Amino acid sequence: MPAAPRRLPAARQRHRALWFWAFVGPFAAGLALFTYVPLAWSVYLSFFDAHNTVSPTEFVRLDNYATLLADASFRSSLVTFAVFSAFIVPATYALSLGLALAVNRLRAGRAFFRSVFFLPTACSYVVAATVWKLSVFNGVRFGLANTVLGWFGAEPVAWLASTDPPWYWLVIITVRLWLQAGFYMVLFLAGLQRIPPRLYEAAALDGARPGWQTFRHITFPALRSTSVAVVLLLIINAFQAFDEFYNLLSDQRGYPPYARPPLVHLYYLALGQGQDLGLGSAGAVLLALIIAVVTVVQARWSGLGRRED
Repeated sequence: MPAAPRRLPAARQRHRALWFWAFVGPFAAGLALFTYVPLAWSVYLSFFDAHNTVSPTEFVRLDNYATLLADASFRSSLVTFAVFSAFIVPATYALSLGLALAVNRLRAGRAFFRSVFFLPTACSYVVAATVWKLSVFNGVRFGLANTVLGWFGAEPVAWLASTDPPWYWLVIITVRLWLQAGFYMVLFLAGLQRIPPRLYEAAALDGARPGWQTFRHITFPALRSTSVAVVLLLIINAFQAFDEFYNLLSDQRGYPPYARPPLVHLYYLALGQGQDLGLGSAGAVLLALIIAVVTVVQARWSGLGRRED
């Protein structure tokens, strides 16, 4: 019979536990203090009339939730999210997958190009939005986009002020695409490098042509789990869009009435003139529930976590 595993002395176990909490304790305390406590307090505030206070006393039950769901502006913000995600999710997915396929085929300089495409991920959304607003899509004729249009004899376009057609979507989508495509490219690269080379060798022996046929029948199915994770992350990040919308569209006059995603709407609701923290907290809880439901439905529909054959 195999020998039973030797138990560590009690003093050594206490010593290891002490070192464990020495390293993990500060992180756990910070996580609880700055994440879980505010989340719990936000849920608490959502059931109270919390105008200009974080310590309300008037319990209003579910009135904040009913008021928010009846608010046409809040429902409009969800439509804005739907439009934004309908553009940004497939565009980022296609671009990041294409970049990963191109970089993965390189025999030299792979690390260099991977770093180049990943570098915008480290850029602040505020800084990127400012560059896009002042340099690239400036509404006057000196902006880069209008300068290029001028070469072809076209008139300058007020990119962020035009609602017919809504050119502001082009500005918002391109800045988010530039900022996040490199991150998801790295995820796809990791998935591509996990595909066994023998699958491609067997396909070549069976007469499969390299290119689209190999990608369709081998590469893309092998990236199924990575694709599901990427789509889930893209949808969640689309729900959390705030910086690019706020910094691109707001000016000294405030934020325009169009293109308000949920977080921008809740920002003005909770921190604007009304200072209705109870209503804003109810909106935050509703957004968290929507994200959770969408994530679970998407995961179940795509079979995330299901055992693959």
